[in-house]
Amino acid sequence: MAKHHESHLHGENKWFSKFQDYIGEFIYGGIDGSVTTFAVVAGAAGAHLESSVVLILGFANLFADGFAMSVGSYLSTKSEKENYEKHKAIEYWEVDNLPEKEREEIREIYQAKGFEGELLEQVVDKITEDKDRWVDVMMKEELEMSEESKSPLQMGFVTFISFLILGFIPLIVYVMDYAGRGISGDLFVYSSALTFITFAGIGFAKSYVTHANKLRSTLETLFLGGSAAVLAYFVGDLLEKMIA
Repeated sequence: MAKHHESHLHGENKWFSKFQDYIGEFIYGGIDGSVTTFAVVAGAAGAHLESSVVLILGFANLFADGFAMSVGSYLSTKSEKENYEKHKAIEYWEVDNLPEKEREEIREIYQAKGFEGELLEQVVDKITEDKDRWVDVMMKEELEMSEESKSPLQMGFVTFISFLILGFIPLIVYVMDYAGRGISGDLFVYSSALTFITFAGIGFAKSYVTHANKLRSTLETLFLGGSAAVLAYFVGDLLEKMIA
């Protein structure tokens, strides 16, 4: 029974660890989605555009920028994996063709860590007796590279989904108004309130990924998102006055 419980916990921890790998990407994708979409809404509000136009611009931005962000995330992760594999292949070639040079590099690495004499030679012998272990040490210690475990496709998908979900929040009240819900009051004010709550939540969540101060992370996200929105609003307002 105890073994079954341990196995169950191990399975849950493994699942959580796998999920945790993508939390950071979800948060950063969400930041981009909410900031850029709200900036579009703010610019449209500054230009005093109709709700239907705000929706067209907002959704066009949401899907186009979300897709572009997801492609960027996919290519970035794929590039990291390919770069790691390229250097790994080079290290295997050097171990096969320049073993003495590679042994000396292992010796120097562990000498710098404080190993010396017979113990140093034992460490070098142990590492170099297995080619895979040898290359793994060289990748981590000499090149300071770690293998990317995240899937490029999954990273792109997480970015796209988080961009859509959190980027949709600034548009919610405009969708409701267009659907005939009859919302009274300034739609931009309602959108701003919802978005700033979202900014605060994202900033708070970001602090867990970056291990930063929670208040500072929250205020930083609010400031950056708010700055983008204020800039977009006044640019929209200025253009509306110039063109109209």
